[in-house]
Amino acid sequence: MGVAGSFPGFAGRPPGPVMDRDEADRALARLGAEHEAIETSLLALQDHAGRRLLEGADLTGLTKERWAATEQSITLLWGYFDAYAGTLARARELRAGRRHPGKDDLAALTELLRGDSVTVANPGAVHPGPSAGGPAKLAERFTLEELVTRMNELYARSLDMVVAADSVWSALPARIDLLAAELRRTRSLAHSVGVRPGEHPAGDDLEAITQELTTLRAQVISDPLAFWLPGPGSAAPGGGRPDTSRYDRAARALEDVRREIEAVLAVRQDAEQRLVRLRDVLSRADRTLAEARAARGEVLAKIAASEVPAVSGPPTALQERLAAASEYRRHAQWNRLSPLLDALEREAEDELLRARDSLTSVTAPLAVRAELRGRLDAYKAKVARHGMAEDPLLIERYDAARRMLWSAPCDLRVAGQAVLRYQQAAADLLTPRRGDEHDGQGERS
Repeated sequence: MGVAGSFPGFAGRPPGPVMDRDEADRALARLGAEHEAIETSLLALQDHAGRRLLEGADLTGLTKERWAATEQSITLLWGYFDAYAGTLARARELRAGRRHPGKDDLAALTELLRGDSVTVANPGAVHPGPSAGGPAKLAERFTLEELVTRMNELYARSLDMVVAADSVWSALPARIDLLAAELRRTRSLAHSVGVRPGEHPAGDDLEAITQELTTLRAQVISDPLAFWLPGPGSAAPGGGRPDTSRYDRAARALEDVRREIEAVLAVRQDAEQRLVRLRDVLSRADRTLAEARAARGEVLAKIAASEVPAVSGPPTALQERLAAASEYRRHAQWNRLSPLLDALEREAEDELLRARDSLTSVTAPLAVRAELRGRLDAYKAKVARHGMAEDPLLIERYDAARRMLWSAPCDLRVAGQAVLRYQQAAADLLTPRRGDEHDGQGERS
């Protein structure tokens, strides 16, 4: 944290003309400042929390491979730095030997500061492998500028690996632990309402989430780089972000289970009220069916030549399931009661609607008879208002229609025709004849 991405760039020039005293002093000053910056960066990397965690962790997979290479790079970095520091110390000692260095001293300084004066052991020559180019060199020579470039590359790769691992460790384990704590609370709550593995789907989900979080945490701790997504196009060390997709899926699954548990808890809180409402709905359905059965008997006795639908019996299956729901509540089996109540509420409302439809269908002939009676009486009252109630034809047709409508069994088709004949006779009397209208107009004129 707070470690620079690379060392300061080398400001010198390639070997060329011999430097004068002022050039040599400026180069030594720049190299001294560079030496301090490099040392600061290396010490910061050495003290990086991520590096210390990697050093003591039991690593697996990609992280184990990358850390083995990174450890070698860090060791090599310190070797390069020591070689760099040694060359700088020789240059300072040479410059301090004379206040006014001669030509040979300046040439030696130029060689140290600009030439390939740094000799470093070649780590690849310790365990050489077969090579078509012959035996590996035991040492490599660099200019100070080349050495800084090499150190920058090794440092950037090492820091990138350390920062990536530390970022994953900083982000995921703590979040997994918080989710695991929430999971434990949810499991305890689920157990209290009877949601257990093998007995309820939510209980099985909780078991699966528990196993996933345990596995995920172990993998994150041992192989953090497997959960690192490098940033696209970013060359900065640690450019990227932790991959939280598995954690996010587990968190969403736990939230779904938590909502299911809350639904079960809600059932526990208002189960008695819902059972009372269910009993009331089924009781109304029973009463409606009983009324429909009584009405059917009346229709069959009073209405002739009419198709009357049959009326089913009370919903015994629903009553049995309602009794089972009461047992679930009595034994605190909330996980079983919850879906049963939901289904019963829908089916009880459907049963009540079916009973009402049955009553309407059965009593339809009685409604038709009542409508014909009302129409007959309405026309009689209308005729009476016009002073024609004593008309013999109207009296005859009214009596015929009334006998049919108030007798049992009543033939609705014949009665309807009788009412229609009475209406037509009344309409004829109430409508003035065309000849009478002309006579009336002549008298008025």
